[in-house]
Amino acid sequence: MTANPIFRGAATALITPLTASGVDYDRFGKLIDWQIAQGIDALVIAGTTGEGSTLTDEEHRAVLKYAVERAAGRTPIIAGTGSNDTDYAISLTKFACDIGADAMLVVTPYYNKATQKGLIQMYTAIADASTKPLILYNVPSRTGVGIEPATYAALADHPMIAAIKEANGNISKIMETAALVGDKLDIYSGNDDQVTPILSAGGAGVISVLSNLMPRQTSEMCHRWFDGDIAGSLKMQLDYLPLINALFCEVNPIPVKAAMAAMGWCENYLRLPLTPMEPEHAEKLYALMRAHGLI
Repeated sequence: MTANPIFRGAATALITPLTASGVDYDRFGKLIDWQIAQGIDALVIAGTTGEGSTLTDEEHRAVLKYAVERAAGRTPIIAGTGSNDTDYAISLTKFACDIGADAMLVVTPYYNKATQKGLIQMYTAIADASTKPLILYNVPSRTGVGIEPATYAALADHPMIAAIKEANGNISKIMETAALVGDKLDIYSGNDDQVTPILSAGGAGVISVLSNLMPRQTSEMCHRWFDGDIAGSLKMQLDYLPLINALFCEVNPIPVKAAMAAMGWCENYLRLPLTPMEPEHAEKLYALMRAHGLI
């Protein structure tokens, strides 16, 4: 873990409450306040879970600005600024820096993909344009391209590249990355079912979908580990595993939107190509939520 991590513990990959008319800022603001009151360690705005890919450019910038202003320094705000268009990613990153975001989450380029050489050049260009630290986001199941451990090592010395959100699902590769980058980059789990395995490799926490529903508990799972309660942290990981699996039984953020709607935080409204959760899956999710006292 680096000496000065962007955050330590759990960051919520926050949903964006939407209606047919646009962003529901009233609910969005109340959700930000609740997450902070629950002790969340950071918030990620307009990432995958926040449906950043179907927000208009105007909406994307507006939700970032609103979240920074609403949080008012109470917790770090990490702006989703990745794109498969590097110039656009640079533009969003500069904007997020200017409005006071604390860090950027920058996903690998989807659809047009890239070679490892292309990834190095892209991330270097975005980092060169940024005045705030970047978290590189590796989720090859969604983007079609993965960041190799040697590529992380090649980027690790850039002063604005600070961390990794690793969602490749391959613990062996994550261990290889940890061995190569040492304390130059923090590693955050990008999968809620792999928090404790990545913490065991020296990880700094998780960027979480589960913490939309359970911010206090997800943070506690990490901080128990940091405090030496390994068994307690692992028990939480295993106890929440059925709920975590239910939150990913359809493509994210379909299930978490259904869950947050059931808790009253938003309408169960998604923009195409996303569609509401299938009823039989939703019933299983709601049953697990009831078992944890969430609804």
